[in-house]
Amino acid sequence: MKHRKKILVIAVIAIATLLLNNALYSVSEVQQVIITQFGKPVGMPITHAGLKIKVPFIQQVNIMEKRVLEWDGRPSDMPTKDKLYISVDLFARWRITEPLQYFLRLKDERSAQSRLDDILGSETRNAVAKHELIEIIRTDKNRSPLREGVLSTFEEDLKIGTLVPIQKGRKLVEQEIFSAAEEKVRVFGIELLDIRFKRINYNASVRPKIYERMVSERRQIAERFLSEGNGEAARIRGDRVRELNKIQSEAYLRVEQIRGEADATAAKIYAQAYSQSAQSKALYEFTRSMASYPVVISANTTLVLSTKSELLQYLNKTNVNKALLKPHKATKNGR
Repeated sequence: MKHRKKILVIAVIAIATLLLNNALYSVSEVQQVIITQFGKPVGMPITHAGLKIKVPFIQQVNIMEKRVLEWDGRPSDMPTKDKLYISVDLFARWRITEPLQYFLRLKDERSAQSRLDDILGSETRNAVAKHELIEIIRTDKNRSPLREGVLSTFEEDLKIGTLVPIQKGRKLVEQEIFSAAEEKVRVFGIELLDIRFKRINYNASVRPKIYERMVSERRQIAERFLSEGNGEAARIRGDRVRELNKIQSEAYLRVEQIRGEADATAAKIYAQAYSQSAQSKALYEFTRSMASYPVVISANTTLVLSTKSELLQYLNKTNVNKALLKPHKATKNGR
């Protein structure tokens, strides 16, 4: 009898322990719970941490995250407004704000991730298709539109590689995707916190064409720099030749002026020196005649002069000169 009582007590304790263990459950600070009975939610969502109780075996505990969750999309190829295919990789952050609505619509996180794939992927395609490629890729580290610098101004002068003016930039495109997707995910009890482009690459089919275009444009810019440099060098060389000719002509002019002034001064000095008296004039005539003889008369020179020639008057006064003149008097002319 006592043995049966012990077995009964042990059975009662085991059943009570099992019932208590199934009735009690705990909720942590990062969790929120929906209680279901035969698959249907009962009561309000439990969002506060602590030890809770439920009907054992009949009711089930469905735990959901209260923390911020991550959505990381797969890279997807999509066209831009200017018909360039790019590979876009996107990520987002979200959290569950209405657990009951979330449980009724999605049940679990796996379904939520799948639904976010559809919504965010669709809205990204719509936003990318409405904007030029430059609106998405040309941004600085703060995701603000990146404006052109000195080289791009040079490109504008060349009329090549002219870029479409940036109206929005990547940040505003992300905001457009966020605003469109936020309304659609809210009906699932989800709050979309943020969305960003993680990586944007050219599609493999258009990448060679893009690179060829970039190389061609940079080559044109290099040729423009080279032609302008050659033109500037030719201008500098022309200026150098012109300045050199100017300096030489000015130097020649100055030399001639100095030479003329020197000749004039010498003539003036001669005139003053030989015009002082009749004797000085006679001396001047004599010295000038003597200076002309070496120029006029050489070893093989034959002169035919008149007896009244001024050049002959000094030659007649010497015996040597008379001897030199005898052959000339015996000429056929009789002079």
